[in-house]
Amino acid sequence: FVYDGWYGMFSIFIPVYGFLILPIIASLSGQTAHFLERAAKTQWMAMICIFCLSHVPALMFLDLDGFDNSNNILLLIFLIGVVQVSDVLQYVWGKLIGGAKIMPSLSPSKTISGTVGGILSATAIAALMAPITPFSHDQAAIIGFIVCLMGFFGGLVMSAIKRDYGVKDWGNMIRGHGGMLDRVDSICFAAPVFFHITRYFWNG
Repeated sequence: FVYDGWYGMFSIFIPVYGFLILPIIASLSGQTAHFLERAAKTQWMAMICIFCLSHVPALMFLDLDGFDNSNNILLLIFLIGVVQVSDVLQYVWGKLIGGAKIMPSLSPSKTISGTVGGILSATAIAALMAPITPFSHDQAAIIGFIVCLMGFFGGLVMSAIKRDYGVKDWGNMIRGHGGMLDRVDSICFAAPVFFHITRYFWNG
């Protein structure tokens, strides 16, 4: 759907049809034990791993006012760069300043100072990256701040899921960094918001 540019079906296929079809398939097994829990797991797996992340390549197919479509890769660079820099700077500021933990039960290493410092620093970097986007410096800063917040909350959600299952990492694909989802957990929540903000306000 992304490749075909079918925005309507892309937007509703998993959130609507997927959420209806997946529990129907589960019900056909005739197993009723923990049915709601099993259905919810499958639904949210599809939402996070397929729907949310598919908004990253979807940026390549946007048709924006006053912006050359051949440069859409720069939108992807802006999103991933700002969100990942925010993650790194939250860690750096947290180590430099220390202080109280922002959510110790979910992410023991994140501090209030690190979170605030990292998000604000990444917001400033987003403003500096405005020339590669269709945004003004102020617009880039606002959008950068929003995607950094969503990235932070996405990381908390994914950490909560891991804590629920008693695991430290999603996998061991990347030595010292866990699995692929450990590296893109913040992008899972930031990408859809960034895509729809950009499409709504700058769509040609």
